[in-house]
Amino acid sequence: MQATALPSQKTTKQHFKSIIMGSVGNLIEWYDWYIYAVFSLYFASTFFPDGDETAQLLNTAGIFAIGFLMRPIGGWLLGTYSDRKGRKAALTLSVWMMSAGSLLITIVPGYRQIGIAAPLILVLARMFQGLSVGGEYGTVATYLSEIAPPKRRGLYSSFQYVTGTLGQLIALGILMLLQYMVLSQQQMMEWGWRIPFGLGAIMSIAAVYLRRHMVESANFSHEKTAAEKRGNLNELLKYKREILIIVGITLGATVTFYTFSSYMQKFLVNTCHFSKNDSALINIIALFIFMLAQPLAGMLGDLVGRKRQMIIYSVLALLTSFPIMLILSHTHEIWEAATLVILALLIMSLNTSVSAILKAELFPVNIRSLGVSLPYALTVAIFGGTAEYIALWFKQLGHTQWFFWYLSLCIAISFVAVLFLPGAAKKSKMDH
Repeated sequence: MQATALPSQKTTKQHFKSIIMGSVGNLIEWYDWYIYAVFSLYFASTFFPDGDETAQLLNTAGIFAIGFLMRPIGGWLLGTYSDRKGRKAALTLSVWMMSAGSLLITIVPGYRQIGIAAPLILVLARMFQGLSVGGEYGTVATYLSEIAPPKRRGLYSSFQYVTGTLGQLIALGILMLLQYMVLSQQQMMEWGWRIPFGLGAIMSIAAVYLRRHMVESANFSHEKTAAEKRGNLNELLKYKREILIIVGITLGATVTFYTFSSYMQKFLVNTCHFSKNDSALINIIALFIFMLAQPLAGMLGDLVGRKRQMIIYSVLALLTSFPIMLILSHTHEIWEAATLVILALLIMSLNTSVSAILKAELFPVNIRSLGVSLPYALTVAIFGGTAEYIALWFKQLGHTQWFFWYLSLCIAISFVAVLFLPGAAKKSKMDH
């Protein structure tokens, strides 16, 4: 059934409904994606032979990286599908793929039961989820940017990270609930970690229902470009400068984000020697504040200009990331650790709140989803997906601070890329 386009002049209620439809599925997708990182402390020993904790975490981080390596393929496949069949169709398909991965992890036996087949099946499940997430970011970014009024695109863009972060918070909340109130440490290690994956598979049903009732964006519905030029890789390659800009601004952002979100829980346990419960609590507090900051930072971007805001972010991140990580590595007080992580994520919100719309504005509608998805997913796969592995590898070598320098270098590259973004005076391709 062909989706009808939203009228160009929407009511506040229609705007709100569009945001919900475009974002709730994003929440569930990112919940499914993050529970792997959140619960890996508990299931690492299930899939790998007995060994020291760092070695087991390295193995699970390696599979985490494999999931990321599938993201460029997902960005290409689902980005192309979105530009040819519609944002609604692509977003619905991505939920089904994520659900399949979560269900597989829920039911797979451990290493002691089926040997090497256990981690291989885990790899397969993460490949499904990597394909899904690879197309999710670009398609949601495209959809939210296309339904947004021109003067509120930063605000609309921010909801992508509001729901993505909320998905991670729900994952952490379930972890805290199971740790403190429901299961013992032994039960968590043996089978309790399977519960959140099962919940994720079930919640995906609700996301499929919502996305099947989404209203297609007017930009896509009114697009007159010939079918063979929609989602076409050759058409995308005409925008080499824009592709390089996306790669550049994504590089530093993805390493920073995964350092202070998914890897931070392990860093606090493995380097700072906090308990697993305390590290989870610090993560929850920091991510909750980060989530609340997104709409505020998005509105700020609409007021001061998105490029200017990205320059401010780059400078602040470059000046503070190394000292924050250095101080954290010698911190043993919960309040001090929480303050440092919150500071890093508040600075990060200046980027995440507007980055999606910045990328979407670089491409015409016929290749917009592919243009955002593919270079973003490729960069995240290479740099975001390996951030945790590189950090643990440096630690195992006895040079923890080398990772802090690596983080700063990635941010510096992004700062250079931000300078090449079109200025406010140049008309956005979203308005063509």
